[in-house]
Parts: sequence; structure tokens; C-alpha cells
Amino acid sequence: MAGVLSAVAVIAVFGAVNNGFAPKDDKGTRTSSDVRETRTPQQNEPLEEEAAAPESAIKVSARKTGFTASVLADGTNYTSVRVTVTNNGDEPISVNPLYFAITDTGGTKHTAELGVDSGQIDTVELAPGENISGVITGKGRFTPKYVTYTDGLIGDSVRGDVS
Repeated sequence: MAGVLSAVAVIAVFGAVNNGFAPKDDKGTRTSSDVRETRTPQQNEPLEEEAAAPESAIKVSARKTGFTASVLADGTNYTSVRVTVTNNGDEPISVNPLYFAITDTGGTKHTAELGVDSGQIDTVELAPGENISGVITGKGRFTPKYVTYTDGLIGDSVRGDVS
């Protein structure tokens, strides 16, 4: 306990001594550059806006669609989402069904089931300005909330809400 009180006393003395040596202007008052001001916004005063996240060069849009079984499908217990990927950037991007996941309204992530829907999105290289549409399918019946595209298997992710 005595150690804590000693530490508090040293900090208080240091603050008082340091404050006494702060630069002063020609009138003897401390300069504003040395006084740190803490201010709370007043009522109806706008708060500083947070910096907006940079817009992605890749746009993903998604909508619900019916499941159309391919010859590889094992029954009809699947959920499909039609996605459109647009490359608004300056560099080509790769699109592959493996780069997608569907998250349902309960927060469960479903990986893409390859080849089970006949409308599956193709594996392509999109040049700047190009887009592609196709289906991503997850195993089971669920209500899709959003689709996540990852640029490559470990790149940046872009999310598109399912409408």
C-alpha cells in the first residue's frame, strides 16, 4: 500500500514541476500548444465523421434463386444464390466457385458445393470493367443473408447482401 501511495506522490510532484516549466507567452500565460484540451461535443453539435472505408474495386451482388440440380447433385437438399461479380479496378481478378461462401441468417457459413447446381459460376479471369454472373450453392436448406467473395484463397474479402 505504501508503494502505491509513493508512486502517486511521485507522479503528482512530477506533474506539478513539469507544469511549472511549460513555455509561456510574453504575458506569462501558458501557450495553447502546451495545453492539451479535452472537449465534449455540445448538444446538437455534429460529431467528427469517421473516415469512410475505401470502396472496393470488386463489387458483389447476390439474390436468391432456385436450386437446379446437375448430374453431380446428391438429392435436392441445397440452397443456391445467384451472384454477380464486377471488376471495377485496374487489374484483372480471378473468379472461382471456391472463392465464395454463403452466410445464413443464423450466422452459419456454408462453403460452396462444387458442380451440384447446373448454373454454377464459371472459373474465369475478369479484366477491368468486366462482370460475370452464376450460382453459388451450399449444402442444406437455409435462408442466405450474404455472400462473401475472397480475392484468391487468402486475399481481401468482399461481401454482398442477398436480396
